[in-house]
Amino acid sequence: MALGTGYDQQGCYLARALEVVGERWTLLILRDCFYGVRRFTDLRDHLDISRAVLTARLDRLVADGVLTRELVDGHPEYVLTEAGRDLWPVVFSLSKWGEQHVVGRHPARVFSHADCGTDIDALGRCPGCGTVPGPEDLVVRPGAGDNPLRRDDRVARALEQPHRLLTPLAV
Repeated sequence: MALGTGYDQQGCYLARALEVVGERWTLLILRDCFYGVRRFTDLRDHLDISRAVLTARLDRLVADGVLTRELVDGHPEYVLTEAGRDLWPVVFSLSKWGEQHVVGRHPARVFSHADCGTDIDALGRCPGCGTVPGPEDLVVRPGAGDNPLRRDDRVARALEQPHRLLTPLAV
């Protein structure tokens, strides 16, 4: 029996979710969308992803209702839908897991609650006010320390400044 290429025949919600977000590059595309990256060229340049792969992933995310494709000033932009924004805890948790368990020399990004300015903990809670803020209520900034893997594309330069999640980056 041949090995299947998808999970669409499995009666498991995790398997079905992986059909939507489990392909390589997909979570990195979503991460950048949370950071406010909306344009195809900015996603491509920041991720070093091929045009064909990015096109396929974006088309799938739009078809699955995770992103919408909108024309803004004559340019297509990709914006997280409510279903896409609901993936924030997954993206955040995987990032925190990577910080703790993956050996590397890349400094963490720090997320703070915009309302009170307190950094959120590893579980996404704000110790200052006791809430679990959604992505629209978070500010991201670079962590302390030198970044030997520093990128120099437009998105990376914009992310060197504190920035509220979901707000389009000024790139």
